Amino acid sequence: MNLTRRILIITATAGLLAGTSGLKAAELPKGGTVEAVTNAKGPLKIAFLSFQNNPFWVPVTEGAKAAADYLKAQNVKVDYVDLGDSLNAEAVIAGIEGAVAQKYDGIVTVPIFDGTERAINEAADAGVPVFNIIAEGSVPSKRIAFMGQDAIAAGQQLGAFMVKKLGGKGKIGVITGYFGAVQHNNRMKGAIDYIKANAPGITIVGPFENQDKAEVAYSLVQDMVTANPDLSLVYVTAGGPFGAAKAIKDLGLVGKVGVVGFDHTPDNMAYLKTGEMYALIDQAPFQQAFDSTVTLYNTLVTGKPPAEKIIAVKGHIITPAGPLD
Repeated sequence: MNLTRRILIITATAGLLAGTSGLKAAELPKGGTVEAVTNAKGPLKIAFLSFQNNPFWVPVTEGAKAAADYLKAQNVKVDYVDLGDSLNAEAVIAGIEGAVAQKYDGIVTVPIFDGTERAINEAADAGVPVFNIIAEGSVPSKRIAFMGQDAIAAGQQLGAFMVKKLGGKGKIGVITGYFGAVQHNNRMKGAIDYIKANAPGITIVGPFENQDKAEVAYSLVQDMVTANPDLSLVYVTAGGPFGAAKAIKDLGLVGKVGVVGFDHTPDNMAYLKTGEMYALIDQAPFQQAFDSTVTLYNTLVTGKPPAEKIIAVKGHIITPAGPLD
């Protein structure tokens, strides 16, 4: 991967401030919770590696940009690096290796898959700390911390909602993003295991893979309804749930079949408002992007990594009637 070619214009610089002290602290943006310490180290560069394959990544990008703007007063440059629109371990590895080669001081990334731990460990051994967010593989690595949602617990939250919504009986179609993504598998496992343990009257159809694409979710729902005219609900574990909702609308099944999924994105929220979506759970993507970048910066300046190696983000379920918690 040509890292330079991949860098979007989401950077912040403050070259004139190098090595100064008593810098003015910028105000935290809405959604950010971690404050920056004063930089006495001199110029720093952070690479923020992320994907762009569905609307979920928009608030992630906005969080990275907000961190770049916030940290410019501390003589920090934050580069957003687009890893592409296909989630895979190879893209993450290439991004990390490129960032190390270009002598970034630290890296924030979304590893998602097993296999990425090798590149994370190599970066750490080279003195470049890595902060994982959103989702990571199941194999331990030398990352300084992980910030994200407990995927199994989030699946259980939605599993409990679905059981209650259907009264313990019905048929649920399951669409996951990538079968190889640990987070997606855990979201699926959390929900399905809860349903099987608490509602044996519910039948599971699938799972199927949509690679986070709304148009694939759309086609999968059409096929599921054709094969299962008694389908009650569709559970989408990752990107593209609004595609499933559009299929419900186009099939004239609003009020008969609903979609449950992740992320309070505008596309999803529009279908929640009109009834195709029964429930959405969020994972605070803006906060994850902002807080992780500032926390990594603080680590670079102080030499002290976060005390907590896993920083949990609790999911909040929202329905057409409003938040459940």
